[in-house]
Amino acid sequence: MANVSGVIKSIQDIMRKDVGVDGDAQRISQLVWMFFLKIFDDRETELELLEDNYESPIPDRLRWRSWAADPEGMTGDTLADFVNLQLFPTLKDKLPVLGTTAKRASVVHDLFADAYNYMKSGTLMRQVINKISEIDFNAQDDRHTFGDIYEQILRDLQSAGNAGEFYTPRAVTEFMVNRVNPKLHDKVLDPACGTGGFLTCTIDHKRSEYVKNPKDEVVLQKSINGVEKKSLPHMLCVTNMILHGVDTPTNIRHDNTLSRPYKDYGNADRVECIITNPPFGGMEEDGIENNFPATFRTRETADLFLVLIIKLLKTEGRAAIVLPDGFFFGEGMKTRLKEKLLKECNLHTIVRLPNGVFNPYTGIKTNLLFFTKGKPTKHIWYYEHPYPEGVVSYNKTKPMRFEEFRTEMDWWGDESDGFKSRVETDQAWKVSIDEIIERNYNLDIKNPHVEAAANHDPEELLAKYADQQNEISGLRDQLKGILSEALNRGTSA
Repeated sequence: MANVSGVIKSIQDIMRKDVGVDGDAQRISQLVWMFFLKIFDDRETELELLEDNYESPIPDRLRWRSWAADPEGMTGDTLADFVNLQLFPTLKDKLPVLGTTAKRASVVHDLFADAYNYMKSGTLMRQVINKISEIDFNAQDDRHTFGDIYEQILRDLQSAGNAGEFYTPRAVTEFMVNRVNPKLHDKVLDPACGTGGFLTCTIDHKRSEYVKNPKDEVVLQKSINGVEKKSLPHMLCVTNMILHGVDTPTNIRHDNTLSRPYKDYGNADRVECIITNPPFGGMEEDGIENNFPATFRTRETADLFLVLIIKLLKTEGRAAIVLPDGFFFGEGMKTRLKEKLLKECNLHTIVRLPNGVFNPYTGIKTNLLFFTKGKPTKHIWYYEHPYPEGVVSYNKTKPMRFEEFRTEMDWWGDESDGFKSRVETDQAWKVSIDEIIERNYNLDIKNPHVEAAANHDPEELLAKYADQQNEISGLRDQLKGILSEALNRGTSA
């Protein structure tokens, strides 16, 4: 079918009529578990053709094809009772996790552990199911188009008031994965994986560059690892994995990476590549910071993730991470963290992104940090990503495009020779570690090639004002962190 997004809209319109579904967040959650079962069933149809004696982990009577596929099938109270009294109890708690179906069963069980059926009307549920059944997820066009739905779902979550659900633009994920360049055997981790954007991009990258045969595909699937603490993004991520041909995404865990004590992570947990956009601007729940060494205790989520990322990288392991401007000029614990990063890793490149990249989720200015563990930083290359000609900001209709990074990629060079080919340009400049230390590890270094001339262009003045507001917000967060540290020390004393 051609218009998957149109189907999604019509489904949501139907759900709005149901008295049991309260708000966008519940509608989206309802939508996700239904889509999962349809996608899972479509994939099983493929596997039955590819594998001899394929066995489904879901009992036959509960498979999508048995109760949902027939548009004239059960409806009304009969359907509602079936979903509430048979489908959910079984998928939540009664699937056998033994034998050949154990791994697939655990995927289904974990996804439904926090899923709920909010719809009260079996008649409206039948209408939704029939709409979903119109999509064939074994058809390449439908499978590809459905990927665009994830962004819309997150926008809906944002409008529903679920702050903190950030969608990393596809252009950014592609660029970060491209620069890290995970090899076939490289174990890749996203410790805050959300809906799986970095992981699916890694899958696509490895398949296009390194997968040559079925054995390579097995290696690829075992190399993909993600952790997500919120149930809805986790459900979306698992579904996304299956859409991308990862049939048993057991390495996508529903958990909080930060809840495990820092000291408990050992060599077995280390990986070759970490690519992530950790939540920033938020605070972790009380007590999480106590899992970390006293020197790096904070409730700022992004800072804790960076502490852990440094530990989880193998020697010569590579990382790319999104961080806000506030990290650059922050003091106190942030200073100690930056010192640790620069001593234990080679922070070779910082790409400074312009305003609006993450609209509509946040206006905070962000940066892409690329580093390799094992050798200290001697100097940092900065690259200020410009707007394309004629663009003053990004928005929903004019998002960032991957092609915009072509200039960075042509300039990038090779880490193996210390990036010898790099040269300073209007967008690129190099800063020595000595200067960084003199600045007390303040990484907020402006482009020296930009003249500080008076400018009265309204758009640029508004952008400058937004930058100043973001800096004020960062300073406010910094002050909160300092006060929190002081209070914690006072309490422990």
